[in-house]
Amino acid sequence: MNYNKILDLYTSIFSSYDKPSLETHIKKIIELDSYLPYSSTFFCVTNTQTLSFEYVSKNYKSCVGLNSEDLKEKGMRYFWSRIHPDDLENWLKALNELMEFTMGNITETDRQKANYTWNYRFKNANDVYVNIVQNTTPLAFDSNNKPIIGLAHYTVLDSNLKLDISASAKLLNDKNEYETIFFNSYSQKLLNGGISNRERDIIRLLIQNFSSKEISERLNISSHTVDTHRRNILKKLNISSTGELIGILKLNQNII
Repeated sequence: MNYNKILDLYTSIFSSYDKPSLETHIKKIIELDSYLPYSSTFFCVTNTQTLSFEYVSKNYKSCVGLNSEDLKEKGMRYFWSRIHPDDLENWLKALNELMEFTMGNITETDRQKANYTWNYRFKNANDVYVNIVQNTTPLAFDSNNKPIIGLAHYTVLDSNLKLDISASAKLLNDKNEYETIFFNSYSQKLLNGGISNRERDIIRLLIQNFSSKEISERLNISSHTVDTHRRNILKKLNISSTGELIGILKLNQNII
């Protein structure tokens, strides 16, 4: 796909005319970064108006071997150029559907509690396409309350993992637990379309070793309802036990 076309599509998705101040956000994030250990995750402050990275954490180089100054200087166009060509179209489709869902289904107040996840393959300094799972939380919004500034965390996974491209939106409930409100897969699905958003939330919490009682408290539902969902999940996926389910999902966490 032509990168000018990507630019046009991306810009149309995030079209806006405001530019809120980022000084306070970035100052605190930079202060935090200096204390964080090196890991397989890096983060950036993204600006979808200027298609730039306001800040790139120190882990960027350790994760993908690339110079963070190039990313800050060349911006999102440079980043896009390193996404696997076979993933570009589905990535843009996922991004567009997430934005359409946000503007049409999440209230202006709740948009500040939303969180988004998607994935793609990215070429590192050794010209190897590693898997990246990106999780973005909006920091600032334009006059139409469209998210334009984001704090994006990127988890780098082994290139040999075969991950379907998927995207999800989650929203904090009154117990400060994220609940899935949107999910879609843009290639062959590991989990079939019969799995509901509520069931995805339960799977996600099971992977974190929460009991049915703890899950019920976090999602504001009864323990009996949680157990019913657990039985239905196993039946839909033709899996005999929760242990088997958790083993599969721990290798493919981006689908939830």
